Amino acid sequence: MGRGRAKAKQTKVARELKYHSPNTDLTALQRELAGSGKSDRDFDDDYKEYVDDDDEDDKDDDRNWSPPAR
Repeated sequence: MGRGRAKAKQTKVARELKYHSPNTDLTALQRELAGSGKSDRDFDDDYKEYVDDDDEDDKDDDRNWSPPAR
């Protein structure tokens, strides 16, 4: 029976969001979207340690693989 109050509150909040536009700092938004053009980090180096360049080991692993016994 308490659903009526919850629904009324949700409707009120939705109406406020729909019809009330908050003050937006457009210059700050423009600065954020424009950015400086360079990042603080080099993302290519983050995964360098995970690169598997040794294909020969992979071939040996495939030959010796067998499914686990049940």
